[in-house]
Amino acid sequence: MAAPAQMTLFKPEVAAVLLRLYSEAVENDAQLKLEEEAALKAAENGRLDDDTLASIQNRTFMAVAPEVGRLLYLLVRTHKPSRIVEFGTSFGISAIHLAAALRDNGSGCILTTEHSSEKVLRAAQHFEQACLSDLIELRQGDAFTTLAGVEKIDMLVLDGWKPLYLPLLQKLEPVLSPRCLVVADDVISLAAKCRPYLDYVRDRANGYISCEIPLDDGVELSFR
Repeated sequence: MAAPAQMTLFKPEVAAVLLRLYSEAVENDAQLKLEEEAALKAAENGRLDDDTLASIQNRTFMAVAPEVGRLLYLLVRTHKPSRIVEFGTSFGISAIHLAAALRDNGSGCILTTEHSSEKVLRAAQHFEQACLSDLIELRQGDAFTTLAGVEKIDMLVLDGWKPLYLPLLQKLEPVLSPRCLVVADDVISLAAKCRPYLDYVRDRANGYISCEIPLDDGVELSFR
C-alpha cells in the first residue's frame, strides 16, 4: 500500500512561509499595539487621526490563528468548493491555508480582495513564496467594487472590516451557490461590530443555519 501524499499545508515551502509570518505577526502586532496606545495618549481628543489609524492598520497582520487556519483547510477539503471568495486578504495567511486545501483537492480557485495596497504587495509575495499563487487571484480595492460581477461562489470567507460583513453578504447572495459555506472571523472578540451580521445569519427566515465556533477570536460558520 502506497504511503499517503504529504498535505500541501505541511510541505516545506508552505510551512516555512506560515511559520515566518506567524512569528512576524506576534512581534509586529505587539509593537503596533504599543504604538497605538502611545498615539492615543498623545491625541488631544483621545482619538487617532485618519492618517495615523491608516498607517497602523496597513501594518497590522490581523492574522487568523493557526487553529482557525487549520479549520479553513479542513472545511475546504471536505466541502470541495470550486470558487472561494475571501474578503480581507491582509498579509495572506488565511488564503495560504485555503489554497493549500485546494491544491490537495486537485481543483478550485480563490478570489481574495484587500483594500490596502501595501498589504496586497506583501500578500502577493507570500503567495509566490508558498508556491500557491497560481490558485489565487488577488484584487486590491473596495470589495464592493472588486467583487462586482463575480459568479457562483461556493465558499465565502469574511475577515475584513466587520461592519461590512452584512452588506457585503447581502450584495453577494444572488451569486452564492446552493450549499454555499460562509465563514466569518472575529465574531466573539468583535461581537458588537458583528452583531447585525450575526443576527441576520442566525435568523432562519434568511435561509441560513449558523453556529458559533469558539476558536481564538470566534468563528461563525453558516450554511445556506
